[in-house]
Amino acid sequence: MSPAPADAPAEPTAPATPAIRTVLGDIAPAGLGVCDAHDHLFLRSPRLPGQELDDAGAAAAELRAFRAAGGAAVVQWTPYGMGRRAAELPRLARESGVRIVAATGLHQAVHYSPELLERVGPEPAGLFVAELTEGIGGTGPRAGMIKVAGGFHGLDGHARRTMTAAAEAQRATGAPLGVHLESGTGALDVLDLLCGELGVPPDRVILGHLNRSPDPVVHRKAAEAGAYLAFDGPSRAHHATDWRLPDALASLADAGFGDRILLGGDTTTADARSVNGGPGMPYLLRRLRERLALTLGADLVRRFLTDNPARAFAADWVPASTAAGERRVGMPSGPGQLA
Repeated sequence: MSPAPADAPAEPTAPATPAIRTVLGDIAPAGLGVCDAHDHLFLRSPRLPGQELDDAGAAAAELRAFRAAGGAAVVQWTPYGMGRRAAELPRLARESGVRIVAATGLHQAVHYSPELLERVGPEPAGLFVAELTEGIGGTGPRAGMIKVAGGFHGLDGHARRTMTAAAEAQRATGAPLGVHLESGTGALDVLDLLCGELGVPPDRVILGHLNRSPDPVVHRKAAEAGAYLAFDGPSRAHHATDWRLPDALASLADAGFGDRILLGGDTTTADARSVNGGPGMPYLLRRLRERLALTLGADLVRRFLTDNPARAFAADWVPASTAAGERRVGMPSGPGQLA
């Protein structure tokens, strides 16, 4: 077992840019430490009935287990309207000693009620900008990334609308932009839209779930484009492609793209938490890190877990007044704003 980080995160002072925006404030990238680059402490979706991550005590226990395994930071990719419980995150970060990055953005339409999507409206860029620069719900912690998603069969209308809004918010704020790729597919179409049509710098894009589709040609083309590649959720459900992960990462590293790789756990159900008998967040460090180190070398795996996320989630943040430009289009009102 690796030693736990020695110091708990405190309220930081604003560092020189670039900075990583945590729920306790901005920190210098060098202060991030060993990072689970894609996971969930809280999550609610109509597609996962009875498996909601909504227990703050279980979230705290999961963070303690992750820290005991040597973890220092978790990026929660839970976006708007999916029970991210933003108000709980600063307390959990202080008590656990784990730095937490929260997300704004929107997932696929199937994860929301029609009423919630109607409340958000067709142009949610203003919502994303406000949550990144002012705070979730206006008074909560600030989000440190934008999360959107590809569709089940390509880029449907909802995906294109949310990615267009995300691109606008990214350009306005400088934030990193993470993309859920359904079954790990569609990476190149996403890059064509976000970077080719909408002008997002490729090094601001993090493509998620590439372990689910171990296509070396797509992986290499995405890395060549300049995006970050997240291999997240290995053994979450004992996926059939787990055994191919070391080879996929080795192929990218051998081609000179070891600096584009991120690792995450992507815990999305209560049963998957380590405190409930699943692999959970600690699996990334207790099992996967050792397995990858045997084939790739410990130094390269250390880069996947520390150096790469420190760059991927750092941004030259635009000040709130400049980013918002007095714009409030897409700001929902009423219940759910903190969801």
